[in-house]
Amino acid sequence: MAEIHRIAAERLRSATTSLLRAAGSAEREARLVADHLVEANLRGHDSHGVGVLPLYISTARAGGLVLNQTLMVALDTGSLLICDAGNGAGQVMAHDAMALGIERARQSGSAIVSLRNSHHVGRIGHWAEQCASAGMVSLHFVNVAAGTFVAPFAGTRARLGTNPFAAGFPRPDAPPVIVDFATSQLAMGKIRVAHNKGEALPPGALLDAEGRPTTDPAALFATPPGSMVTFGDHKGWGLALACELLGAALVGGKTQSGPDGAGTTINSMFSVIVSPEQIGTAAAFSQELEAVLGWVLSENADGASIKLPGTPELETRALRLRDGIPLDPKTLDQIAAAARDVGLTAIDLP
Repeated sequence: MAEIHRIAAERLRSATTSLLRAAGSAEREARLVADHLVEANLRGHDSHGVGVLPLYISTARAGGLVLNQTLMVALDTGSLLICDAGNGAGQVMAHDAMALGIERARQSGSAIVSLRNSHHVGRIGHWAEQCASAGMVSLHFVNVAAGTFVAPFAGTRARLGTNPFAAGFPRPDAPPVIVDFATSQLAMGKIRVAHNKGEALPPGALLDAEGRPTTDPAALFATPPGSMVTFGDHKGWGLALACELLGAALVGGKTQSGPDGAGTTINSMFSVIVSPEQIGTAAAFSQELEAVLGWVLSENADGASIKLPGTPELETRALRLRDGIPLDPKTLDQIAAAARDVGLTAIDLP
């Protein structure tokens, strides 16, 4: 096991912002991206945290990530917005698209918002949280056009990306319920993190290039590469396909319809946002939501340890705010190298 360094969240956020500004991001973009990445680390999703910075920097230098892009509304039918990101920074493009959808739902009760052709939008639960903080219920279907990494159910060759899904449900006096998962058994970034740490994967998440089950994360990055497995057999595969078709195909976004990627991670996201307040069900929704949650959690009185979706992340966040965010030396070395690539000779990290 590699030695783990623990870094205070504010220190990591400051260093990340500095690196992004050195790479060419304006202040708002650098801040939004840094806030998102550090928040992912705080909530225990290191796969979507600052460890992606080296990839972002190299992609920006190659032109696959367009810094300081402005979100464009390509279509507005009133109830449906199609936004085109033009390969802009996903944490900014998705934030601005959700802000448009939230405002439209406040006016009309609901909105469908499609964000197409964005650079990596990060942790999808973040966008459900943005909606929930505004009192909105939301659903999010995302495709990943970055090359083939996930095999279909009963297959042994990669065909799609990790295609995540998220849903958020606000609660007036408690943290929201946030459902957020990749349709692969593990997010690709979690395999990268395990590879950096020298850790084995849990069984059933990865196949090697010959289609044989393996727990070695290096198999995904070998030549030829292995492939990831969907969660829940045919159920995860079906949802992955739905995310591909809803997230991108329906609205003219880039799909993973062949063996090659674009040299970068391109996401399209299909979101449904509903305002319980505007449609007149806020009181009933809150009452029934709490009744369901109370019933589900009542088993804990008998010694069970049931948690609501999103609760483990909040518990991890509290611990990491207290103790620092853990980063392995390999990830820190990769971030330092990325900083040097953009002319930042010193970065305030171990």
